Amino acid sequence: MKDSYNRNIHYLRISLTDRCNLRCVYCMPADIQFAPPSYLLQDDELLRLVRIATSVGFDRVRLTGGEPTVRRNIVDIVGEIAHLPGIQEIAMTTNALKLEKLAEPLAKAGVKRVNISIDTLDVERFHKITRFGKLEQVWRGILAAEHAGLYPIKLNAVVVRGYNEDDIVDLAKLTLDHAWDMRFIEMMPLGSIADFQVDSVVPVAEMKLRIEMACGKLESIDWDGHNPARPFRLKDGKGTIGFISSVTEPFCAGCDRMRLSADGRLRLCLLRDNEVDLLTPLRAGASDDELRGLMSNGVYNKPWGHGLAQNVIAETRVMSQIGG
Repeated sequence: MKDSYNRNIHYLRISLTDRCNLRCVYCMPADIQFAPPSYLLQDDELLRLVRIATSVGFDRVRLTGGEPTVRRNIVDIVGEIAHLPGIQEIAMTTNALKLEKLAEPLAKAGVKRVNISIDTLDVERFHKITRFGKLEQVWRGILAAEHAGLYPIKLNAVVVRGYNEDDIVDLAKLTLDHAWDMRFIEMMPLGSIADFQVDSVVPVAEMKLRIEMACGKLESIDWDGHNPARPFRLKDGKGTIGFISSVTEPFCAGCDRMRLSADGRLRLCLLRDNEVDLLTPLRAGASDDELRGLMSNGVYNKPWGHGLAQNVIAETRVMSQIGG
């Protein structure tokens, strides 16, 4: 399945809910209003769209949110998706607050690996960034995921100026003792908090410099161009360190993914507002072939990339409403 730039689009990130049990400063406003449940994809609607997506070429799925583990029947949903013909892999991005109990059931249902958000190892700063989260819950979730065999463990840190740029080195050092992938992400401007996000970007070049000044030179690892994180390793490190530079060094040429929002929109690019409404025609009685056609057209019309360099900022949603 190719877009108009001949990129193979086969990776679907599915937002299961716009809700979250945290309120991270870079993701959503503190007073966000979540959509009524009836506005969102119901279980049967979600599974129907995923089944249709596999028929047009999507074979890898990542479950996101909001926070996907707050979705009712999450383990059952994973099991249903895992049994759909054509699905090669199910992954999940989570804040890990519920992983201590869910890691094992999710692994048995079909989740192969997880990305876990952890922006600092400092308890007070974690509380400040998440607005009320508890770091110890996340840590227990990471260990539970490792115990359940959800490899590789990937840890995501969004670096926010004035909040956690001083935590980069401590997070990077986790890879010395653990075979984990620590990934540092430039904050991406979206929606109603875009001004805050633009002013708070820490460039990847600065992140690398901080790590190398404290830990020595980063060793480059081969990069396939599709994984958004360009990988490196500290000398004698058991794990890897990746940098996702969506703002300063975009990787649009290797993009192979699209996003299905919790309210049934196929989002063609994370940082553009282009979307295809699938929920409205689905509820109006559209056939599988009609929905397949909408998806295929959406894939073909996927933009080359974002327009941040031209000051074009997506305005209709914040990150929690897309799934990252």
